[in-house]
Amino acid sequence: MRGRFRDQGGLFSYLSPEARVPAKHPLRQVRELVRAVLKDLSPSFGKLYSSAGRPSIPPEQLLSALLLQVFYGIRSERQLMEQLDYNLLYRWFAGLAPDDPVWDTTTFTKNRDRLQHGEVFQKFMTKLLNHPQVKPLLSDEHFSVDGTLIEAWASQKSFRAKDGGDNEGDGADFRGQKRSNETHASTTDPESRLYRKAAGREARLCYMGHVTMENRHGLAVAGVVTRADGTAERRASQAMLKAKRKAVGHRITAGADKAYDTKGHVEDLRAINVTPHVAQNNGPAKIGKRRRSSIDARTTRHASYGMSQKRRKMIECIFGWGKQHGTMRKAKHRGVARIAGGFLLNLIAYNLIRIPKLVAA
Repeated sequence: MRGRFRDQGGLFSYLSPEARVPAKHPLRQVRELVRAVLKDLSPSFGKLYSSAGRPSIPPEQLLSALLLQVFYGIRSERQLMEQLDYNLLYRWFAGLAPDDPVWDTTTFTKNRDRLQHGEVFQKFMTKLLNHPQVKPLLSDEHFSVDGTLIEAWASQKSFRAKDGGDNEGDGADFRGQKRSNETHASTTDPESRLYRKAAGREARLCYMGHVTMENRHGLAVAGVVTRADGTAERRASQAMLKAKRKAVGHRITAGADKAYDTKGHVEDLRAINVTPHVAQNNGPAKIGKRRRSSIDARTTRHASYGMSQKRRKMIECIFGWGKQHGTMRKAKHRGVARIAGGFLLNLIAYNLIRIPKLVAA
């Protein structure tokens, strides 16, 4: 028989969010990992807050909500607050009861900045990688590095002459004009730079994100954001690999693509006890001559070099996930520091999605 339609149904519900989330929902294992890491970070949280005054947003709930934003690619924190108001799955993950009020967007943003200034995102990443279930999954010898462009939250119209003496009008029509980072800067995001990914591609205002990946299971172990320029990838990779080599205490290998095949970079890596498994760049140069790679048979004759060249391509999965599902494709904030925080959250979220599957395997 036909069911009876009752608009809105009953006034009260006697099921908790815990009972509504399916037992095999993928966020359950992720939530357990997040709660374990947040428990270890509790002493660090205590140092960021005063013992007097009104209670702030609990940092555990704040971080959980920020991770939700990355998991589901929510475009803004205002939209995140809206969805937290009615989505019971989000409330369950963040630790909110069905009747708890959501936070004001401005208050949420200011408290996020507090965590970022306290380097909480970096500490979360470190604690996650040192978790008893996660540490055995990581390689402490073989790594890969690469970089990607992050589009800035600024339009081409904002890229104006620094001296203010241009005749560009409203900046909408810049055809035929010579514009460079030396003479021009964005008025809305001055730290962004005009950069093109390759010859023949359009130049965009962007930043550059850099990742170090361990080669065993392809998990991100370090990440930084810099201003975009031609040498940023090599400088950032050297800094990350130096810190990683110091942390593990022995020589490591680093796979990379052809952009890292320069004499100076290869020599610098060898000087800090990092074996550069860099793809050889022997192709023809623009002037017609063939390039000479800085990687010779002393490196390529080893089987580990071939393995590094195969495994390093897994780093593209990190960038692909962050841009397709996360919030890495276009920056939500302005300035290197704030964008670096969002970039780290994307790396943490990628690891959290993959770790339960790797543990189960």
